[in-house]
Amino acid sequence: MKHTPAYPRTPFAGISSAERWVERFVAWYNFEHRHSAIRYVTPDERHCGRENDILDRRHELYQRARDANPERWSCRTRNWTPVGLVVLNPERASVTDAAQMTRQLP
Repeated sequence: MKHTPAYPRTPFAGISSAERWVERFVAWYNFEHRHSAIRYVTPDERHCGRENDILDRRHELYQRARDANPERWSCRTRNWTPVGLVVLNPERASVTDAAQMTRQLP
């Protein structure tokens, strides 16, 4: 939350103002903000199973735009296939590899 431009620059006046701000932020984050990691759908759209329909419609729209103006496209359109499993803070391969190597030492 602190990395969003909307985060207050000054301390909250009290717990109730902090709670109101967090409630608004969570609503925006889940219902309005389109996340690049999940192909620009909202978490709510993904959670409620609307992701596939939205991404199918986007794919069709991009294909029609490309077909109508092929000279404007240098390659394929954006990948609109649904994203599989999403993990928060995934372990980097180097960390995982190092941990496995440590376990294998005698």
